[in-house]
Amino acid sequence: MNLEFSAEDLEFRDAVREFFAREYPQHLLAKIRQGQRLTREDHIASQQALQSRRWLGVGWPAEFGGSGWTPTQRYLFDEELERSGAPNIIPMAVIYIGPILIAFGTPEQQQRWLPDILASRSMWAQGYSEPESGSDLASLNCKAVRDGDDYVLNGTKVWTTLAHWADWMFLLVRTSRHERKQEGITFLCADMRSSGVTVHPIITMNGAWELNRVTFDNVRVPMANRIGEEGRGWHYANVLLQNERLSYAHIGRKKADVAQIRAMACRTWIDGDRSLIDDPLFGNKLASLEIQIAALEISVLRTLAGDQRPAIVSLLKIACTECAQRVTELQMELAARAALPYPDRSQAGWHSALSASPVFGPLWADAYLFERAQTIYGGATEIQKNIAWREIGK
Repeated sequence: MNLEFSAEDLEFRDAVREFFAREYPQHLLAKIRQGQRLTREDHIASQQALQSRRWLGVGWPAEFGGSGWTPTQRYLFDEELERSGAPNIIPMAVIYIGPILIAFGTPEQQQRWLPDILASRSMWAQGYSEPESGSDLASLNCKAVRDGDDYVLNGTKVWTTLAHWADWMFLLVRTSRHERKQEGITFLCADMRSSGVTVHPIITMNGAWELNRVTFDNVRVPMANRIGEEGRGWHYANVLLQNERLSYAHIGRKKADVAQIRAMACRTWIDGDRSLIDDPLFGNKLASLEIQIAALEISVLRTLAGDQRPAIVSLLKIACTECAQRVTELQMELAARAALPYPDRSQAGWHSALSASPVFGPLWADAYLFERAQTIYGGATEIQKNIAWREIGK
C-alpha cells in the first residue's frame, strides 16, 4: 500500500482546511473552545454549512447527493474537521441510516428520507439496545405485530442517543420467534411524533443529556416504513454496524488532543527549571500514545483502502476506543497537577466556578467521564473480541 498522499489529495486537504478556517461558522468553534454544549440548532447550522459544499453526505455516492469521495478524501476530511475543533457529524442519519437506505431502501423511501437528511430537516435516533439484553442485541424483545397495513410496536429501547432531538428512529423489532434468535428481526423506521412514543431522559455521569430510554405503547408504524424484507433486519443491522464501528477511529481528534497535551506539558513546571515534558515517566506515556496513534492511522488507512472484514473492523474498534480512553487518562493526569475543579456544565454561570483556572480542566474531565462508554457502545469490547475470534482466531 502506498501511504503517500497524491497531489490531488493534498490539494483537497488544503481546500477543506481553508473552509474550516474561513467559511465554517466560527461562532460554533468558539462555543466549543469555551466549553459550552452545542444545541440541536447548533448541530443543524454545522451540518448545513458542510452541505453548502455538498460535504455532508460523507461516504454516500454522488448520485444520491453525497460527496462521492474516495476513502482517502473521506479520511482527510474527517482529520481536518477534527483538527479544526468542529463537532463531528451526528452519525445516526448520515453515517448509519443513510447508507442503509441507499443499499436496501426502495426508491420511494430514498426520495422520502435522503433529501431531508442532507438538508438537516430531520434528525434520527438508533433504536438497538434494550433493557435486560446487555450486549446481546439478538435477544431483543421489542415486538411488532402486523395489523392490516401497519405494525403495532410495544417495548422499550435504551441508551438511545439524542432521541429527544430526533424526528425519526430506525430500530430493530421482533416480528417472529425462531430457534435461531437472529431470525425474525425486522428493521423499521418510526416517526418519533407518533402517539404512544415517550422519551425518558438518562443523565450521564458527566452531567450531559445525550442518552434516553424510549418506550413504545401500541405505536403504529406503516409497512411502508419497513426497510427490506420482514425478518431480515439482522442482516441490515450488521451492514450498518460495520459503518458504525469504523466511524469510531477519530484519528484527527486524537492527534489534536495529544498535540495539546504536549504543548501544555511543556508549559507545566514540576520544579524550578524543569517542565513536565522532561519528566521521564510522563514523557514515556506521551511518546507511547503518539506511537500508538501513528500506528492506528496506518491501520485505518489500510482498512479504508479495502480490507473491511468484520474481524478487522472489530479489532480497530477495540484499539481506537481504548486509545481514546488512554488520551483522556493522560489529560486527567496533566489537569490534576493544577487541582482544577469540575463544575456542573449544565448549570448557568458554570464558568465563574473556574475563577482563574484554564477551561481545559473541566473539558478534559468531561471527556474522561464520557469516554468510559466508548468501549461499551457500538458493540462492547468483549463482543468485538468474539467477532474477531470467530473469523481469524480459530
